[in-house]
Amino acid sequence: MPNDESSQFSGLIVDQRETLVVPSVETLEMDQLPPGDVLISVRYSSLNYKDALALTGRNKIVRSYPMVPGIDLVGVVEESTSPDWKPGDEVISTGWGVGENRFGGYAEKARVKGEWLVRVPEGMEPAVAMALGTAGFTAMLSLMALEEHGFHPGQGTLPALVTGASGGVGSMAVAILARSGYQVVASTGRSDSRAYLEMLGASDILDRSELAEPAAGPLGSGRWGGAIDTVGGDTLAGVLRT
Repeated sequence: MPNDESSQFSGLIVDQRETLVVPSVETLEMDQLPPGDVLISVRYSSLNYKDALALTGRNKIVRSYPMVPGIDLVGVVEESTSPDWKPGDEVISTGWGVGENRFGGYAEKARVKGEWLVRVPEGMEPAVAMALGTAGFTAMLSLMALEEHGFHPGQGTLPALVTGASGGVGSMAVAILARSGYQVVASTGRSDSRAYLEMLGASDILDRSELAEPAAGPLGSGRWGGAIDTVGGDTLAGVLRT
């Protein structure tokens, strides 16, 4: 009996073949989607660091194969048994193991739990939601945490430091901090990213090697009112000392 074309959709799927992880675009069936009470017609997803690891088979981001990567997505509800969502609603999904242990955003359809979804803000285009994506969400959560601990822009406030500023979360953090009124120092190891970071709003650029230099003592002079670190290791140690 021939397959019903309405039950088919395209997706980017990664599978393990012996020691290799191989990505390919394939035709998938609805019954391959995981359980969930909301079926979404996916409009956009974004490319995050975790997604790159999933596509290349590094760091065991994917827990089982085959898998559709994509840790975030935006789309339109197609079917729903959730009391919170109805067909036609524009929704965003990020996290909850999507793209890691259940099919994610790199397909035309996705099925998730309604409690994992948030509504696309009124007036925001779906493409913009994914341009901000998980990186922007993470950066904003970081700024909110800083402000909850008393860090705010204003006269006499030390600058905010962002490490790994050329990356996804770092770039978003620089832009969000600058637009929120903070003086931002961007730390990066990419010498060619100065113009880009200044365009985002950084007032100064710091080579990341400066933060990783061996310290003369456990603490240095305070330089930062707050920091968003995306690097860790010696860089984070340097941030905490100053």
